[in-house]
Amino acid sequence: MSGTHTHEHAHEHGHDRPHAHDHDHDHPHPHGGVKGFLYDLFVPHTHDAADSVDDALEASKAGVTAVKVSMFILLGTTLLQLLFVVVTGSVALLADTIHNFADALTAVPLWIAFVLGRRVATRRYTFGFGRAEDLAGLFIVFVVALSAVVAGWEAIDRFIHPRPVENAWWLIAAGLIGFAGNELVAIYRIRVGRRIGSAALVADGVHARLDGITSLSVVLGAIGVLLGFPIADPIIGLLISISILVLLWGTVKSVGARLMDAVDPQLLDRVEHALGHVNGVTGVRDVKLRWVGHRLLGSAVVATDAVSLRDAAHVAEHASEHVRAELRNLDDFVVTPIPGRHG
Repeated sequence: MSGTHTHEHAHEHGHDRPHAHDHDHDHPHPHGGVKGFLYDLFVPHTHDAADSVDDALEASKAGVTAVKVSMFILLGTTLLQLLFVVVTGSVALLADTIHNFADALTAVPLWIAFVLGRRVATRRYTFGFGRAEDLAGLFIVFVVALSAVVAGWEAIDRFIHPRPVENAWWLIAAGLIGFAGNELVAIYRIRVGRRIGSAALVADGVHARLDGITSLSVVLGAIGVLLGFPIADPIIGLLISISILVLLWGTVKSVGARLMDAVDPQLLDRVEHALGHVNGVTGVRDVKLRWVGHRLLGSAVVATDAVSLRDAAHVAEHASEHVRAELRNLDDFVVTPIPGRHG
């Protein structure tokens, strides 16, 4: 019994009982303190199902809009910084500009992925094309790593062939512009990515946030130049590259987990809780969820005390509706009823 039915019966069975959020969850992410703050800053959740968009087309449109707006903001920031690179000759600012340009470019495959995700499933791609979004996330990780390597190479070359940094105050202004543009884009992408459950869009937001941090590092390099320490510029450029590669690991794990069909156990807890509060369900087992892009698919086996096949089918239908009401970005949920008490 598929979750493609309407919701007309959803409120007849068990919605007056405690909601799935009323019980505790074992959450694997660190909380509190500096570690928790940094974790949330650079490896934020990719799904906030309680506030997610429940319409697939609306979610895709929100994703495309986020990609387009952030791309144009970053292209504008990159052009401004490129002018400052010419004026100052700063390798740290060049590294930052390369990252910003790479960040703008990563919006293109993500844009394509969101458009592809709208296509209906075919007999060859029976789950649809939502997985293109996760592949775009993998491409984003590759581009970020490549841009860090290029920037690091430029910094090393500046050690070998030193060149004075000019107009350090302009360099400070450029760094602040880069930070403001990137942080604005990061907040926007991560917020929309969380809302629609897109790991790729959140990864792109983390990428922008990392670039914002590198822009602040450019400011530190400029201050070093003003204090009579010109080698601070290539040192900062090299540190920028190394720090991005280190911080990128959290995003690699997030995107890799999505490609391996990993889900937050908290979502399974909510599904099991919702199924357990459907009239006629006496047990729940074999609950499965998977992300296809920014949408969820799933299934479960429920034991029922229904005395006829027709009654069992109704219980399964209502159970599916109940779960879809709980997880609004769940496109399809198949419930298989079996007789007796299990779970």
